[in-house]
Amino acid sequence: MKINAGEIRVGMLLEYKNDLWQVLKTQHVKPGKGGAFAQVEMKSLNKNTKLNERFRSSETVEKASLEETKYNYLYESENSYFFMEPKSFEQIEIKKKIIGEKGKLLTENLEVSVNFYDNKPISIDLPNQVSCKIKTTDVALKGQTVSSSYKPASLDNGLSIQVPPFIESGDEIILDTRTLEYIKKI
Repeated sequence: MKINAGEIRVGMLLEYKNDLWQVLKTQHVKPGKGGAFAQVEMKSLNKNTKLNERFRSSETVEKASLEETKYNYLYESENSYFFMEPKSFEQIEIKKKIIGEKGKLLTENLEVSVNFYDNKPISIDLPNQVSCKIKTTDVALKGQTVSSSYKPASLDNGLSIQVPPFIESGDEIILDTRTLEYIKKI
């Protein structure tokens, strides 16, 4: 699907120079002299290289068409995560390097969206919120009542986040999977 250079957004996948690129940064620039352009920083999903490219506003680029399918998380091995399609019970394996830090948030039977490009899984989308348990956190200091005072906490899955002072070890919380930020206590 062709899109104008001005419509490029962070997170999009583009087909460019016979490769698949994920947009990391984009900036629309309108210089005093000459036409406007979009300055785009991209990362190759296949070669793991970065590219800074300048597209004029009149140019079009090819947006990659992805196929999205719902899967349930099953288990992990040393190098991979395994998922099952709930209707056909077909299982797929996705390498840990593709999923990255999001893998720590996977729990048994969690429903995720797996994005495929040319029948190869390239990324997963977690639900926006998941529940986690606080493993350890510092004791809140008395008199520390400034509204923006957060303290470090480590979760049972190994992630470290910032939580409000009233959260204690053993508490269950809701976590935003996109920003890895605390939302609320359960």
